[in-house]
Amino acid sequence: MALAGKALRTAAQRALIQYEYPLNERIRSLLRLEDLFDRLEIFSRRDDAHDHHVALLTLFEILEVTARGDLRSELLQEFERQRQTITAFRGNPSVSSDALEATLSRIDDAVTGLTKTTGRTGQHLRDNEWLMSIRSRTGIAGGACEFDLPSYYAWQNHAVDRRRADIAAWSAPLQPLRLGLAVVLGLLRRSGSWIRLTSQQASYQQPLGGRIYQMVQVRLDASLGAIPEISANRYLLWIRFTSQEGDQRPRQFDGDVGFELALCNL
Repeated sequence: MALAGKALRTAAQRALIQYEYPLNERIRSLLRLEDLFDRLEIFSRRDDAHDHHVALLTLFEILEVTARGDLRSELLQEFERQRQTITAFRGNPSVSSDALEATLSRIDDAVTGLTKTTGRTGQHLRDNEWLMSIRSRTGIAGGACEFDLPSYYAWQNHAVDRRRADIAAWSAPLQPLRLGLAVVLGLLRRSGSWIRLTSQQASYQQPLGGRIYQMVQVRLDASLGAIPEISANRYLLWIRFTSQEGDQRPRQFDGDVGFELALCNL
């Protein structure tokens, strides 16, 4: 299971790395899509044709991930559940009414965008014969060269603004999904409470008592050189810290590791 690393900064400007480990297939898919959408945005903003090639490959990866299940329906069901839960806190003096209404507004915006989309996610891309011809060739190493796909090579030589506009048009129908997953992951991340812990001999175990969580977050000082390898089920969380140098395979970290942990569940 892949881990998503995020660079963070504290008030003291101490570099932290935050790792997120999904505990079910739905959250795993959402984290993968979040990473892909971020990559698509980064490379589509650049000017070089090679960057736009990476953006297009990323669009194909998004298409593949969204083909597994009906994420749109799952997100809509989650939003309805969250809306009912959050609405119940209206009038509670211990809950900020401004924060509550802002959260409900984000949920409403996400629901509106998702309900306006029809058909299978990414179907507009599958219906584009030219894009699908490129997709079939990019599965072959070096298969998108100019002699294999002269029409694609011609597109890569179009003006930057035209290429960027094309990528924006192809990705636009997917933006409601991006907004929806961003809202869900934001709620999930804010559901966890951070606690400070120290591993013993580079290993940490915590009984979960049968309680179901959806994601584990771990953050630690980047300068330590420790890498958390996480596994969990409904009964036990196990974090093993390793280190990696040069061409060697990761090995057990030498010593104890101070880290922060959050268990997240909607």
